[in-house]
Amino acid sequence: MATGRVERPAIRFRPPGRIHHVAVVVKSLDDALPLYRDLLGLPLETIMAIPHDRVRIAFLGVGESRVELVEPTDNSTGVARFLATKGEGFHHVCFEVENLAQELTRLGIDGVELIDSAPRAGADGPVAFLHPRSCHGVLVELIEAPNGPAWRALGLAPAKSEPPRERGW
Repeated sequence: MATGRVERPAIRFRPPGRIHHVAVVVKSLDDALPLYRDLLGLPLETIMAIPHDRVRIAFLGVGESRVELVEPTDNSTGVARFLATKGEGFHHVCFEVENLAQELTRLGIDGVELIDSAPRAGADGPVAFLHPRSCHGVLVELIEAPNGPAWRALGLAPAKSEPPRERGW
């Protein structure tokens, strides 16, 4: 019996390689770092300003992933509005993908609401965001794996290979 449902072939894609980072919005990096770096023992990798996003961020290592602390530097940004309405806390999860432009095309075709329809330069390589309305209330960031096609297209420097981290508890 016909159901009227159109079957379409399964799209083959490569799942994300890893969780690149989880981001936490904070009022102040200076106030948050003692918890994550000193009490939890996460090694601080970098602190940097991201002028075009009007934030300061800190990356702290944990296993093969990172925690990103995000401090707004301008009260008119989405991060500042998030902080004002929701307070400090979880902001987004970032998955690493091999080919960001290809993933955005596939996700758009499948009906996912894209915040960024094309890769753009992020703090750690080419990135794009998926709207929380399409991701069960979670802001999702995708980042292209080191030296993928969007790196060249955006004129970004090749990623440096990271040495393995040893953790002693």
